[in-house]
Amino acid sequence: MTKQEIFFDDIERMDAQDPLANKQKEFYLPDNKVYLDGNSLGPLPLVAKQRAKEVVEQQWGDDLITSWNRHQWIELPTSVGRKIAPLIGANVKPDCANQVICCDSVSVNIFKLLATALSINSNRHKILSQSDNFPTDLYMAQGLSQLLGNQRCELVAVDEASIESSIDDSIAVLLLTQINFRTGKVHDIKRITELAHQHGVLVIWDLAHSAGVIPIELDNWNVDFAVGCGYKYFNGGPGAPAFIYAAERHHANMQQPLSGWMGHQSPFEFNANYQSDAGIKQFLCGTPAVVSMSLLDAALDVFNDVTINQIREKSLALSDLFIRLVKQHACLKSLQLITPLERNNRGSQLAFTHDQAYAICQALIAEGIIADFRAPNILRVGFSPLFLSFKDIYRSVETLNRIVSEKIYENEMFQVRQAVT
Repeated sequence: MTKQEIFFDDIERMDAQDPLANKQKEFYLPDNKVYLDGNSLGPLPLVAKQRAKEVVEQQWGDDLITSWNRHQWIELPTSVGRKIAPLIGANVKPDCANQVICCDSVSVNIFKLLATALSINSNRHKILSQSDNFPTDLYMAQGLSQLLGNQRCELVAVDEASIESSIDDSIAVLLLTQINFRTGKVHDIKRITELAHQHGVLVIWDLAHSAGVIPIELDNWNVDFAVGCGYKYFNGGPGAPAFIYAAERHHANMQQPLSGWMGHQSPFEFNANYQSDAGIKQFLCGTPAVVSMSLLDAALDVFNDVTINQIREKSLALSDLFIRLVKQHACLKSLQLITPLERNNRGSQLAFTHDQAYAICQALIAEGIIADFRAPNILRVGFSPLFLSFKDIYRSVETLNRIVSEKIYENEMFQVRQAVT
């Protein structure tokens, strides 16, 4: 096989040699579809499907409210957090305080962590972020600034190239997403965190597009705080709860403002005065979303017999193959790759710009190839290694080539913008 040309026999050999090939059987995947959007919503693990039946019919249906104790519903935020912890490099030794909790959404959790970090670094008030960060991260910082006023909370958003030069002794908190949701470019968490700490800056990392698909070492990288979601690479289902990581060294000084009853040190004493839990549980607010959190709990079991390094290696192999196959088709030169080619600098997605990116995406979906679009002109292709085969990638590029070469995307039906893109 030459570097320039790949044939179907080569693809079959890749699948035959894939150590993760059998993981696909652990997911419900519709016939005749290739799912390249696991970076937005993971598909349904069979174990989660079974858990949904158990939670609804047996636990809720038969055991009713006794399930809080009988089926440990009350422990779900902690137990799910402990499953996520090793996937993001958080210490889970028996004598170590729990550093990961499952609760609420990424947006709500960012609000909690921003307020917490500002209270710890109370002699400063600036939040530094990237101007093309995922919008909800910026929105939550803007909302907190409106609530507190610019003298207590000021968002400073700069372009990616200016992030490191903007870190100085005036910054209280650095809020960044490890993998850019549009381009797929990866930030070096270790290096940037070290630089921030040299200036006394606390760092919050958004892992929504990286947790579960690339190696992360939060403890070893000395990260302060992090958030991530449960519905992308963790395959926990639409709207699955998010998670918070808070380094143990900060627990004694943490004070988050959403002081709901589940964050109380003794919630079932029903004391009129709030006294927060001393550790990670203080980030809880209201009653846990038991059904969705139970599904996430089950979905995480698909990681039990694989390593993140195996997942990362296949992810890169899938995206490498996609890039090479695209290059084999002359008409696909109109698609401009904006994701870094360097393996260490890209996540588990590829992003291509095209004036008709939205229509191309809709045409792909009509052909059973599920990708997604991001404004203003980005076709985004995600690579979730646990359920994708190399044949899936081959079929996807062949279909993409036909759609572009025959200009199928010009069909009027593919031009109509839907509510969710």
